[in-house]
Amino acid sequence: MERNKGILFVAIDQNRPLSDQGPFDIVLHKLLGKEWRQILEEYRQTHPEVTVLDPPDAIQHLHNRQSMLQCVADMNLSDSFGKVGVPRQLVIKRDASSIPDAVAKAGLILPLVAKPLVADGSAKSHELSLAYDQYSLQKLEPPLVLQEFVNHGGVLFKVYIVGEAIKVVRRFSLPDVTKRELSKNAGVFRFPRVSCAAASADDADLDPSVAELPPRPLLERLAKELRRRLGLRLFNLDIIREHGTRDHFYVIDINYFPGKVWENAWV
Repeated sequence: MERNKGILFVAIDQNRPLSDQGPFDIVLHKLLGKEWRQILEEYRQTHPEVTVLDPPDAIQHLHNRQSMLQCVADMNLSDSFGKVGVPRQLVIKRDASSIPDAVAKAGLILPLVAKPLVADGSAKSHELSLAYDQYSLQKLEPPLVLQEFVNHGGVLFKVYIVGEAIKVVRRFSLPDVTKRELSKNAGVFRFPRVSCAAASADDADLDPSVAELPPRPLLERLAKELRRRLGLRLFNLDIIREHGTRDHFYVIDINYFPGKVWENAWV
């Protein structure tokens, strides 16, 4: 398909100097590590005519969930099409025994979603837990980020961004938690990766108020501002709509250059 569009992908040989390969119009990568970052930076300086997607320093910003969502929070995006924010969250870097007091001091409301602080694309970084009560918070394993759980009808929207192009798909997510369930349940419930491609909700028979995609103009404005603030052109957002509202959205995660899901979501 790429060849038919005049695009030729050539694998980079990591055992050879990058400057000895090519010539390239674009270097597309998803590698980590200080050595690779240095190689790319030197290549960018000596080959300014080549576009590197994306700059390693910009990608690094998304590997920490503490900084990942800050740009969304700083935007405070609100217009006639809706409002976009982030759930209230708290970073815990060590000492699980201190979590209940820290949560109480921050005024976070249970249940809480716990995610690893480092988002490096590994299976572990995609695991999450749902903590129902104060006591169970001590069972969590720092470093982590605690986010207030927002009921969202069990559906999230994965928004794929490639430059100025946007693609949205629905994924099943964690179900809503009622006040009755919250009063009866206790402990920590652990989940593997929730919003994988196998959990597609695009063809499911959903309540229209839950299934309705976020307004296109709102997503375009959000994507444009995030491209500018993050300095990235290949990334995706996990967005939820607060249940019971039509236009109140939360960004709960940002991922750089998603892998398998990408080919299923695009074109």
